Amino acid sequence: MTEKVNNIVVLISGAGSNMAALIKTAQQENWDGLLGARVVAVISNKPGAEGLALAQALGVATQVLDHKDFESRAAFDAALQTLIDAHQPALVVLAGFMRILTPDFVAHYAGRMVNIHPSLLPAFTGLNTHQRAIDAGCLEAGATVHLVTADLDHGQILAQAVVTVLPGDSAETLADRVLVQEHLIYPQAIKALLQLL
Repeated sequence: MTEKVNNIVVLISGAGSNMAALIKTAQQENWDGLLGARVVAVISNKPGAEGLALAQALGVATQVLDHKDFESRAAFDAALQTLIDAHQPALVVLAGFMRILTPDFVAHYAGRMVNIHPSLLPAFTGLNTHQRAIDAGCLEAGATVHLVTADLDHGQILAQAVVTVLPGDSAETLADRVLVQEHLIYPQAIKALLQLL
């Protein structure tokens, strides 16, 4: 019997800091040897995404599928699914992937696709989470790792990190502190999920 291979495909649209944290953690903790898990590909919908060079520097193959080349969201998602499935992933990890995915795409990866959102879900789904938390007078903000469902930012919560909102915080200063926590909880939540597969 061959050992299980838990390939991970990461989707990004920008700088890819959570992607980098995941790759570095997996390499440092020897997920390949312990869990048969490694990040085998990073795919971006934006050709100029900074994270592509970062992934390559960390030894991970990259691919670009520009959503602007497709007539519809469904057509893009179908092509993306084909690209992902070529890597036979155990998990698909969204790391700053700024696309709303079609229900068919989400259903295809049900229970195998994770996202990290910069708020303490169920509070502040969607965008501009840090400013909205400040405007609402919240004493705490944070980040949530969750399974992806067709209902945006509503999947099963896998992990959360709480960050205190400080007097005088701006959206930027709060975001910086939340991001530090994201880099810690996202790899560990993914590791825990892999152990259940």
